Amino acid sequence: MIEVRNASLTLGGCSVLSDITLSLAERRIAIVGSNGSGKSSFARLLNGLHLPTQGDVLVDGRSTKTHGRDIRRQVGFVFQNPDNQIVFPIVAEDVAFGLKSLGLSADDRRAKAEQILRHYDLYHLRDHPSHRLSGGQKQLLAIAGVLVMNPSYVVLDEPTTLLDLRNKLTVKRAISGLEQNAIVVTHDLDLVADFDRVIVFDKGRILADDVPNAALDHYIRSMEDA
Repeated sequence: MIEVRNASLTLGGCSVLSDITLSLAERRIAIVGSNGSGKSSFARLLNGLHLPTQGDVLVDGRSTKTHGRDIRRQVGFVFQNPDNQIVFPIVAEDVAFGLKSLGLSADDRRAKAEQILRHYDLYHLRDHPSHRLSGGQKQLLAIAGVLVMNPSYVVLDEPTTLLDLRNKLTVKRAISGLEQNAIVVTHDLDLVADFDRVIVFDKGRILADDVPNAALDHYIRSMEDA
């Protein structure tokens, strides 16, 4: 379980998050809110990309402040723009890259990379230039590069924002099929309709925290009243 305890975050002298306390245990959790609400900054707290200015974030009882490196392996993070995450020019090389840090042999790295590429229907593109993939393929490659490390949790920051409808549906199916608990930051309200829980952020605080219908209704009404 991921626990956020009285966490506040200040960046560049500005308060971004204020006194957030949550326990995140459900299989599918969505984080929604308007631009500047703090939702992406909150997501970055969950694997130690940001450290709370006050309070603490615990992943299975370990603080991101003291176990950051281990937690970043345990909590995989998929960025909004896959071009910021794909670092190698060839698809198979990119997926296998992170496995070097686990001390696996070249054969084992290759086998694990091929397995995850097959799972996401990217195996036929294993020797393809990464930068020439479609938008949806790039997003799947970014997800594959995170999941090949076998994290316990996956955080996805706006995974469908840059995609057309067809690729959005592909990524939605990929998220639905994840074995790991997933926390998804998104503006795409259709994506989260069948999630277990939706948390709405506004001005660095929690506006609503409920099942999707109730939380999204609260969010939409707040937008209409703004």
